[in-house]
Amino acid sequence: MTPDPVTVSVDTHATKVRSVFREDGFRTIPVVSGNRLEGIITRGDMLNISSTKSNIDARGIMEPPLVISTPDMNINSLIGEILKAGTVYAPVVESHDDMHLVGIVTVADILRKLLYNGSLPNNEALEGIMTSSIVTCNHDDLIHHVWNRMDDNGVSGLPVIKKDKILGIITRMDIIKSGHVRINRESQSHEIRGAVMVEKIMRTPPVVAITSTTIHEAAEILLEYDIGRLPVVKNPIYVKKEPRRAKEADLVGIVSREDILWSYLN
Repeated sequence: MTPDPVTVSVDTHATKVRSVFREDGFRTIPVVSGNRLEGIITRGDMLNISSTKSNIDARGIMEPPLVISTPDMNINSLIGEILKAGTVYAPVVESHDDMHLVGIVTVADILRKLLYNGSLPNNEALEGIMTSSIVTCNHDDLIHHVWNRMDDNGVSGLPVIKKDKILGIITRMDIIKSGHVRINRESQSHEIRGAVMVEKIMRTPPVVAITSTTIHEAAEILLEYDIGRLPVVKNPIYVKKEPRRAKEADLVGIVSREDILWSYLN
């Protein structure tokens, strides 16, 4: 676990919470009252704040954690609970009777531990675990439409397509850092004035893998680039100075950190 994680108090203003996400790149921030765990705020929670409700504090944004761990919890049990809950983190408290926050564990923390202990499968190819049914967006989609697509499908990022080729990646953090964060369901009924397209915010060229890339290598890539999902491609044309980035490729699948953890449990 990461001990003594960055937190916000229940009365921290929403704009301050947003700045912590933007400046530090966190996916999740625990909310505390004193040292007691009260809730969790995710990137998705921040993006669901409307311009008419942005004066609220952390208490009005936070949600109950889906999984709570204790320091002595077995790591395999924790992996199973995290994956079953469909989350990517677990705050760690002294005990279930004492909600004093002592740390946080993320999927990346677990993956790093398994990888460098030699516990992850070495030779199995991504073709065996990748998701072939991929939710994507187009380069000229509007940001608030893309956010709704992420939210509806429960994903943190989408591959960006142009002329049937993968062009880049856009994530929730990209949207938060862009400043276009007051995007909520009000926007479904009308177009936002001055709306921004995906190509203005996306990251390009994307980091990619091929179907024969091993699970072990994919785990290394996800951790090295601090990304949650890795596009799997065919016919990549790589950037010369960055051989893991493709300026053009055919998208055939996607692999997440969670997919790799499932392969470990299996």
